[in-house]
Parts: sequence; structure tokens; C-alpha cells
Amino acid sequence: MPKVALFDQKGSKISDIELNDSIFGIEPNNHVLFEAVVMQRASLRQGTHKTKIRSEVAGGGRKPWKQKGTGRARQGSIRSPQWRGGGTVFGPTPRSYSYKLPKKVRRLAIKSALSSKVLDENILVLESLVFDGPKTKDFKGVLQALSVESKALIVTADLDENVALSGRNIPGVTIVTADGINVLDVLNHDKLILTKAAVEKVEEVLA
Repeated sequence: MPKVALFDQKGSKISDIELNDSIFGIEPNNHVLFEAVVMQRASLRQGTHKTKIRSEVAGGGRKPWKQKGTGRARQGSIRSPQWRGGGTVFGPTPRSYSYKLPKKVRRLAIKSALSSKVLDENILVLESLVFDGPKTKDFKGVLQALSVESKALIVTADLDENVALSGRNIPGVTIVTADGINVLDVLNHDKLILTKAAVEKVEEVLA
């Protein structure tokens, strides 16, 4: 089983903690990670693009000239696609880009993401993360004590309003609960910081 150091909020090492080998110690599957990231990014797309087809463009109610006898090509409407200001042919319409991967693939992806952080030694476990009130200064102090200077994903067992409010204005810091941990967030941050309770909750869900 992989072992990582257990720290307190002051950055002092308390002991070592063993992580579940089937979650934090597998060989990362890069292809599954790629598929999971593509799926998440697709789901984030708004899909609100829209162009007007010829029936939706204003104007063009009458035939521009008679069918025969003018020497010009026959035209039925000045809002046909070949006219300037006309409708668009096969243009984009509002749609959802989201789709789902099989449950086993999604579980393998998050396990691969967590294991990659362990292999790269970019995972930190805290005994607890508690603040008396929403104080960004205190949150920055914790990060400095842990020597975290890059983008960090903070994972707590449950939603703690003081923690969420303290860290939301710090650039590069994202706070999620153990239920909301996902592949894109894990890979998009350099450091992964979990509370001990969050580790137990993740292992309980993914085991």
C-alpha cells in the first residue's frame, strides 16, 4: 500500500497514512484518462450556437422578379442561401454535447488520476482543515506551511462553509467535496490536498 505523510494545518508531519492500493496505487490508464477529460470538457460546452435558416430570416416574402423572360436566373426569394443576407445552410443549432462513459470506465479514470498524483508525489493529506471563520489569510497560511505555491485542489469530506469562503478568492485554488472529486479537476491542478476524512470517504465510495 502506498504511504504518504499526514500533516496538521501548521505543516508539521504527524505520522504516515496508508492509502488503499486499489484506488491510489494502480497503474494509471492514460487512454481512459484522456476519454474522461474529453467527456467532461464536452459536457462543459454551452451548445447555445444558432444560425438562421431561410425560413427564419426576415424579408424575402415576394418573388424578386418573374420566373421567365428577364434573362436572369430564376429566384424564389432574396433570403435564399446564395443571396447576401440569406439563410444559412446546415448551420449549427442549440444542442447538448454531453455524453456518459460506462460506470466502470469512469471509476477507473478517477482511480488513475489519483494514482498518478501519488506516483508524482503531488498528494498531501491533512489531519483536518478547520477555520473559526471565513479568513483567506488563514487559508494562505496553511498553503504556505505546506509549501504549496502552485495550483491546488482541496478535497474535504463534506461542505464546510468557512473553508469554502476562505479559499474561494485565492488564485489557483479549487475546493470540492469528496463526492464532487473528478478527473478534470485532479489533473488540472498541480497539488492534490485531501483531509483524512476525505480520503476515507473516497476509499469508501471507490473501493
